[in-house]
Amino acid sequence: MSGLIQPHGGTLVNRVLEGAARDAAIKEAEGLPSITLSAKQSCDVEMIGIGAFSPLTGFMGKADFDSVISGIKLADGNIWPIPITLSVDKADAPAVGSKVALKAPNGVLQAIMTIEEVYDHDRAAEATIFFNGAEDDGQHPGAEAVKAEGDTCLAGPIDVVTVCVDPDGPEAFLDHRLTPAQTRAAFEAKGWKTVSAFQTRNPIHRAHEYLCKCAQEITDGLLIHPLVGETKPGDIPADVRMNCYHTLIKDYFVDATTMLSVMPAAMRYAGPREAILHAVVRKNYGVTHFIVGRDHAGVGSYYGTYDAQNIFDELDEANLAIEPLKFEHAAFSKKAQGMVSGKTFPKLEGDQIFLSGTKVREMLGNGERPPGEFTRPEVADILIEWATSK
Repeated sequence: MSGLIQPHGGTLVNRVLEGAARDAAIKEAEGLPSITLSAKQSCDVEMIGIGAFSPLTGFMGKADFDSVISGIKLADGNIWPIPITLSVDKADAPAVGSKVALKAPNGVLQAIMTIEEVYDHDRAAEATIFFNGAEDDGQHPGAEAVKAEGDTCLAGPIDVVTVCVDPDGPEAFLDHRLTPAQTRAAFEAKGWKTVSAFQTRNPIHRAHEYLCKCAQEITDGLLIHPLVGETKPGDIPADVRMNCYHTLIKDYFVDATTMLSVMPAAMRYAGPREAILHAVVRKNYGVTHFIVGRDHAGVGSYYGTYDAQNIFDELDEANLAIEPLKFEHAAFSKKAQGMVSGKTFPKLEGDQIFLSGTKVREMLGNGERPPGEFTRPEVADILIEWATSK
């Protein structure tokens, strides 16, 4: 790990039990009360366990919760933008000092947690982080999810016994489900000292491809790192997206400088704050440069176009360490005959090819390829097959 960026907080956490310790924990869990996790909480258990959420070793206590909401940092001063909590109804809260078995939504034993703190879940305060000063209209998926959570938070370290709780599921991708320790080892084996990462929960269209290739020009390698944890209804399924990524990489990227892995996190749709979380997580995976495009992790019209870039200017650069790569909105210019942005080419009336998400979905549902200037035809065909089979 010596030649790579240090993990957030200085140490890469590993809370995954193996061998005799794992066997003993599974046996112990048989006699413990259990909590059935939500899909988001289950994703968080995996991210904590594998070290992607370093320096967290478990679910946050109140001091961290309050500090994250008010100051975008943990109580120890490390940058952290979003509370990572395990909430339950007050009547179901176990006593401090006890242990509980954490079970995934499908019933699989995922971890054992030692309860160190029980505190009131200030859901109203947590919901405010999703709006960046905008008004709460009762429609934001991330905020509404928080409001529906339990009124009591449990804090304490976890010991994970099952990392991927559904290894046969459509979002398992075991051959690409690399832990931070594994991506770091892969980067070292490839001789990559600088690595850029592209976060996505969508197929990669031509503008995304342009950002990736600009990043490849200034770093040793590119990690295409799609999120495959919980997303909102209407998002394209992860297995369809992975098919798109494989096809695009095979036909349009260089193997020696490109790597594909998946991140099993849940989407919060928290815009600027989630952009910070995605950067910190990628730092733990060994990434040095993180692509932040237009409306990163946004939803609806809750955030300004470049709010997710501007928030990085407010952070302690030394503590963050990873370099945000801030890109303007890009599109294909008919006059330039290539991808351009407001920084690289003058804006001419009717010159750039823009398509709304609604228009693209309509075309795909009708079996029509969007223009090749917007998306690669091979990717469009995969999406047409999915859209027309729904």
